[in-house]
Amino acid sequence: MGATWRDLGFALELERACFGKDAWPWIDVLAALSLPGTVRLKAEVADRLIGLAVGERWFGHEQGWIASLAVHPDYQRRGIGRRLLEACEQALGTRRFRLTVRVSNRAAIELYRGSAYIPVEVWRRYYSDGEDAQVMEKDRRVAGG
Repeated sequence: MGATWRDLGFALELERACFGKDAWPWIDVLAALSLPGTVRLKAEVADRLIGLAVGERWFGHEQGWIASLAVHPDYQRRGIGRRLLEACEQALGTRRFRLTVRVSNRAAIELYRGSAYIPVEVWRRYYSDGEDAQVMEKDRRVAGG
């Protein structure tokens, strides 16, 4: 199901629960939930937002960027993140996808590797605390999709 600006309050709570100091500011969350052309998919339980995927197309339909993938900590390790990621890729409809992840976030890196993403570069000191970001990419032609 698609997320909209009406999900802003829940999306902000989800950002804080999942990303702490790296949570997007409210203006960025609002933009992600309202700008045209942005893919925004949500997972809910009892009308509570528990997961959100945000993606955008770069270079026309050449490359998709997974800007954010969040699953509330109480609901992680249940396949929700994988389903949101796959749905976001499908909705983007591009041949290649890229995303960034903290180098210390082993669970997320494992999820992405299991979805045929490979490391392609490191962005040094990307996060506010100085931690590096691993850039990962998936190419449907290579991944068999």
